[in-house]
Amino acid sequence: MVNRVVLVGRLVRDPELRRTQTNQAVTSFTIAVDNRGREKSASFLPVVCWGQTAEFVAQYLKKGNLVGVDGRLQQRSYENQAKQKVNIVEIVADSVQALESKGSEGSAQGGYEPDTTPDPVGVDVSDDDLPF
Repeated sequence: MVNRVVLVGRLVRDPELRRTQTNQAVTSFTIAVDNRGREKSASFLPVVCWGQTAEFVAQYLKKGNLVGVDGRLQQRSYENQAKQKVNIVEIVADSVQALESKGSEGSAQGGYEPDTTPDPVGVDVSDDDLPF
């Protein structure tokens, strides 16, 4: 079985950096991903990342930035204050990549990928190739 998600979308709001009791960084944000085939339709997907990826996202990315997210789907549930069970499906990001140059909308170019092995195949994505 494979649980892998690769998405390109824009941040809906500024990322929120928090720390666990053991001081581990965790950042959550939501991205809007274009629904191909449907005019002006998007899916809003929650994303969470940990450690250095979380610190990168919180420091360099903000609302409106175009990002690439590579990770996995996770389903979890909790009980809210009204004692109701709440189910959540979110993307747990292994890596987050800023897809715009520093000059466009003040975003940072780069990203944090935990794997230090260089990728032998570079992918050049321009704004003209994106559906939105």
